[in-house]
Amino acid sequence: MIVIWLGALLVILGLLQMAYSTLWTGRLSDPPRSRQGTRDSTLEPPRQDLRFLGLASNWPGIVLFVLGLLLLLSGGAFI
Repeated sequence: MIVIWLGALLVILGLLQMAYSTLWTGRLSDPPRSRQGTRDSTLEPPRQDLRFLGLASNWPGIVLFVLGLLLLLSGGAFI
C-alpha cells in the first residue's frame, strides 16, 4: 500500500513541478510593447513559443511522473 501512496505522491509532484516550470518562464501580467509604442493585446511574453513545453525545462517533472506511474503500476499488480 505504501508503494501506491508513494507513486501517487510522485505523480502529483511531477505534475506540480512541470506546471511550476512552465509558469516560471515569464511574467504574463505585463503585456509587451509593440514596435509602434502601443501595447499588444496579448499577455504572453515576447518571443514565447512552445519551447517551454520541451524536455529541456520539464525533464525533472517528467522523471518524477514516470517513476510515480511505474510505482503505481507495480503496486497495483501485487494487490
